[in-house]
Amino acid sequence: HAPTITLTTNIADVHGVGEKRANAFRKLGIRCVADLLLHLPMRYEHELPEQSIDVVNRIVDPEHGSDKNLAVQGEVLNTRLRGAGRRGRFEATLHDGTGTILLTWFNAPWMRDKLHPGANIRAWGKTKRWGDYLQMTNPKWELIGEESTGEGREERYRPIYPASEELSSRQIELALEAVLEPALEKLEDHLHEAYRAQAALPELREAYRMVHRPEDEDDIQAGRRRLAFDEFFLLQLGVMLKRQHRRETLRAPALKHDEAIDEHIRARFPFRLTAAQNAVIDDLVHDLTRTEPMNRLVQGDVGAGKTVVALYAMLTAVASGHQAALMAPTALLAEQHLSSITQMLEGSRVRIALLTAATKGAARKELLADLAEGRIDLLIGTHALLTEHVSFRSLGVAVIDEQHRFGVHQRATIRAKSADRNSAPHILVMTATPIPRTLSLTVFGDLDTSSIRGMPPGRQPIVTRHVLPDKAPDVYRYVAQRIAQGEQAYIVVPVIEESASGLKDVESHYHQLAQGPLAGARLAILHGRIKRDDREAIMERFRAGEIDALIATTVIEVGVDVPNATMMIIEHAERFGLAQLHQLRGRVGRGTKKSLCVLIADPTTEDGIARINALISTTDGFAIAEKDLEIRGPGELFGSRQAGLAPFRVADLPRDLELLRMARRDAERWVKENPRLTGERDALLKKRLLKAYGKTLGLGDVA
Repeated sequence: HAPTITLTTNIADVHGVGEKRANAFRKLGIRCVADLLLHLPMRYEHELPEQSIDVVNRIVDPEHGSDKNLAVQGEVLNTRLRGAGRRGRFEATLHDGTGTILLTWFNAPWMRDKLHPGANIRAWGKTKRWGDYLQMTNPKWELIGEESTGEGREERYRPIYPASEELSSRQIELALEAVLEPALEKLEDHLHEAYRAQAALPELREAYRMVHRPEDEDDIQAGRRRLAFDEFFLLQLGVMLKRQHRRETLRAPALKHDEAIDEHIRARFPFRLTAAQNAVIDDLVHDLTRTEPMNRLVQGDVGAGKTVVALYAMLTAVASGHQAALMAPTALLAEQHLSSITQMLEGSRVRIALLTAATKGAARKELLADLAEGRIDLLIGTHALLTEHVSFRSLGVAVIDEQHRFGVHQRATIRAKSADRNSAPHILVMTATPIPRTLSLTVFGDLDTSSIRGMPPGRQPIVTRHVLPDKAPDVYRYVAQRIAQGEQAYIVVPVIEESASGLKDVESHYHQLAQGPLAGARLAILHGRIKRDDREAIMERFRAGEIDALIATTVIEVGVDVPNATMMIIEHAERFGLAQLHQLRGRVGRGTKKSLCVLIADPTTEDGIARINALISTTDGFAIAEKDLEIRGPGELFGSRQAGLAPFRVADLPRDLELLRMARRDAERWVKENPRLTGERDALLKKRLLKAYGKTLGLGDVA
């Protein structure tokens, strides 16, 4: 007696699975029937009804063969292996009473152990005619046995599921076959009829049926579209609820701002701000003078002058008698902010302090007391600012540098830092990895965005060149000449130790350069396994000009400013993502001298070539971010740091951009109609929202 199937039924209890095979399912993240429904096909094979071999003989055009998959079944008469080694070709003759067909598998000597004369099999694949015999090349096949009913097959689109060595797509398909209908009976739809009709979306049950058992191409499209819409819709809903909750419950100090304050702050800057910077400052002032807490993302290219804009916001807080904080991803960056801000504020009454993990003992105690009693106006630090003992008398503005290194949770922690429980600071997030518009709608949908386009005056454009590996010696000879003229270089290598893949590694590359083209230059190595303090000391020496060239892994992407570094040489550039290459390139070109970025690469894939070409053709980070999304899809853009946020199961950006816009519009409408998702009607939606994005978006107090 089979158990009643529900969405929570354990995978081991599904007909034909059992405890032993259940482990293989669990490894693919499938623990219960609901997970099985969510395990969607990655593609489909168009299968034709089975034909007898004499019918196939009539269908196949002697000139071109059949580009359709044809299917036959019969008994294997004989098999043989031609050629030796891994490249051997395995052949089997299949006979069904009406004729024979030759099945050929290339580079498949292992087939000899799989298929023996006398076996009854079904085979399907592309078929050609050679002279007077038929041949099917590299066909798919299966033994006709217990699980086959022996009836001829009908035409269908066969789902191909992501599988593993222990679990084939066919086994996943059979498990689904056993549960699909009873499970779908229990599946309720969380979208109301009106929303579905307006967006022309099928009902949820129907969508799953279409994806797992499509009757035609249209089914596949329609089912996929509904499931992708749901992913976007739930994410947008979460983001909107969060935003609304913040608007309703949190109050920020409305900061004072007038012409006198504006002039006073601008007098501190050593140069006139660009039009782009002024436009962002207008956005900030608009937010800062209201009691609704600001939550703004300022994105600008590497070196576009975001820090000055952030300082403007922080000084606006100080001018109103509040405190400000700036949080950077590393101690080195925090120190760099400290030195540039201290320089700009020289002679002013603003009291600045630095707090990092290195601030210990009595010094730390004193600093925390000063902070709590309001004797520090501007605190710069690392995420040491987030530890529980840190509290401000009145935090007005918090700036987070480099959002993609800090998740959503840090923003929430910072909000709780003010002594007054209901007061939250205005938050400004700065990122040098411009986020493509499409994605800023998704993950950072609860942030307002401002962009600083273009570069501040005095920056030299960077020239980017692509060089094939055999010309690398010329590149290093040129580097040596420029080092002799007092300039500095970064040389970036993808991996740390020597590996079988023939990639350059830091150590061996260092020795090669030190004994060869860069002999006599002062070289140093930098990678993630060197202790943090030592890394920072090396960077400090590089900044001070005591090192001519750094041979490093990508630990240098995060912005340290070395105006005298004018050359960025990237080995195996095809190994890096586009955004990463652009970040690396942004480490040079910070001074007044002409800078050069050389990509040493031999890209063999289409994507690799596209990345290199994109870099050569533009230095605009915004254009590059859009291109990166196009080439790689969203998952990579967030890296694992935003795990669970971006990579969707079904939805695909930028392809589904239109759907994303629809989902956003519908989510806005929904939240207007029912801001708390209360009542029977939305209970299911709320449950699914929390399951999908509750953790990632920190929705605990919201929904």
